[in-house]
Amino acid sequence: MLIEGKFNLKAPIQKVWDFLLEPGTMASCIPGAEKVEPIDDKTYECIVKQSVGPISVRFNFMVVLSEVNAPRYVKAMGRGEALGHVGTFSSEVTVNLAEAPNGEVEVSYQNNVNIVGKLATFGERIMRAKAKSVGEEFTRNLQDKMKSRTA
Repeated sequence: MLIEGKFNLKAPIQKVWDFLLEPGTMASCIPGAEKVEPIDDKTYECIVKQSVGPISVRFNFMVVLSEVNAPRYVKAMGRGEALGHVGTFSSEVTVNLAEAPNGEVEVSYQNNVNIVGKLATFGERIMRAKAKSVGEEFTRNLQDKMKSRTA
């Protein structure tokens, strides 16, 4: 399942880059994030709780920044499982930053997610809708935090 989108933030590109790569930023912006803990400079252990249809699950996973081209591009690989053995997933995320007019930065992302197990039985339509809703909430949270930091 491919999930993609883009949004703009009003700030210098280096500030957006630094902000995006702070573990605390991710933990405070990802809906349901319970833990985003750095293991080293490119590896993070994460726990995120989400409700998908009638099932509420906690995902435990590792994310590794596999390609980094500061301050414009990052590729991250994630792999983990839903606690309670209702499924496993893998994810490949790319994020691109590009300077835009009026002192803004365009943030575009693609996330290719593969889900196996009980969670996959909900079908792509329900999973895509959930992913879209989480993505929109993450974007709002990130924009709000960035505005408050640059104000």
